[in-house]
Amino acid sequence: MGYLVRPSGRLHLPESDDVAAVAAVRAAIAARDGWFKPDASPSNDTLADMAEEAGASVVRDGDWIEFGYDDEGDPKWSDQATAFYVAIAPFVRSGTVHVEGEDGARWSYTYAGGQVTQQGWNGWDGSVEPFGEPVDFPSQDRS
Repeated sequence: MGYLVRPSGRLHLPESDDVAAVAAVRAAIAARDGWFKPDASPSNDTLADMAEEAGASVVRDGDWIEFGYDDEGDPKWSDQATAFYVAIAPFVRSGTVHVEGEDGARWSYTYAGGQVTQQGWNGWDGSVEPFGEPVDFPSQDRS
């Protein structure tokens, strides 16, 4: 079980920063609860590999990464997914990723100046900012 997500969008993240971004993501998500286990997944060498841990598929197009999802991959949200989007912020020049949750919830992450800003309510945990306190949001079972 889990919370199904469908991300989409495009970020300007130079290919030359991919290795550093992957290292930041690995460190950030290893410290959070979720599907990724560093010892069990040693071959996650690219941002596209790591995006799978965030419930997304990523295709690199030069200095841009394009987000999508694979229904067969069963993309699920976790604290590690939030950590992924926060950890890449210092490497992203610009862009937005939109996320639609299984219950129709919609939120997005906009990047500029090495920072990420969330718009909307995260449908998984009800937060209005990454790792922020949930606000008055209908309780749902996310197990």
